[in-house]
Amino acid sequence: MTLPVLLFPGQGAQQVGMGADLVAHSPAAAALFAEADDILGFSLSRLCFEGPEEELTDTINAQPALLTASIAALRSLEAMLGRPMMAAAAAGHSMGEYSALVAAGALNFAGALRLVRERGRLMKSADERAPGGMAAIIALDTPVIEQVCADVRAESGRFVHIANDNCPGQVVISGDEQALLLAMAACEKAGARKVVRLSITIAAHSPLMGAVEAEFAEAVQGATLHDPRFPVIANITAQPLLTTAAIRDELVGQLQSSVQWTRSMQTLIDQGNEVFYEFGPGGVLAGLLKRIDRRLRGIPSVATWADVQTLAAQLA
Repeated sequence: MTLPVLLFPGQGAQQVGMGADLVAHSPAAAALFAEADDILGFSLSRLCFEGPEEELTDTINAQPALLTASIAALRSLEAMLGRPMMAAAAAGHSMGEYSALVAAGALNFAGALRLVRERGRLMKSADERAPGGMAAIIALDTPVIEQVCADVRAESGRFVHIANDNCPGQVVISGDEQALLLAMAACEKAGARKVVRLSITIAAHSPLMGAVEAEFAEAVQGATLHDPRFPVIANITAQPLLTTAAIRDELVGQLQSSVQWTRSMQTLIDQGNEVFYEFGPGGVLAGLLKRIDRRLRGIPSVATWADVQTLAAQLA
């Protein structure tokens, strides 16, 4: 049997209602959401199921919410199969890397939840000191975007750069609020097909997060980690994370470093992987993968009970 690659979405994929259908049908998902509520000391489940959207989108809530919804989908499938999900590898986009580490057994769910809650708190704190944001640039060559960002930095004295290389034709920039707006306008003028401000309330994966890196490094150092059961592909290097030391370096460095998603997926494709499953809402990563390699179509996105039943039947 060909082992799949497991993919997990990052912040921005969250949506009101996520996980509710799983909890209604899967005791494993219900137990996971109950555990999250207990650990965090408030009803994360109600926030996921009912909103309000503005509160769910707040980075301090979005990160633990998305982790919980993604792992709930995975646990629901594992409960139906009666076994842990084996994989050739896993990868998660930005915050989704924590979900991938849980899937690979490198972090337990409780430890990951506490880390992403702290990550979200600190990232929000950094944004309060130096407000910023992120925007997707569609159909503009990466060198042109790099030059736009360099020009804006030189002219404004404020920071903006490429934060996510998601797939050919889709790049995300991140930075200081004023610099971001200038770069968005310049990218439109340079011929981008579309420029979209993202529903992410921080300048993730930029040096603006440097103000909280030392404090977050303490949290990562205090977390219990294990060597993963299967490789997790790093956002920063697009290479496998195989040891706890490498994982700690990745989680801390990821705050300021760009997400090399195109390279990460190409690494997995070059290794001969052809079967990919996405766990979590939105189906964003399945769409990106199809644009990275057009041979990879029909990637299952597992977010609802119907999705779980369909994939479980295929794997039985």
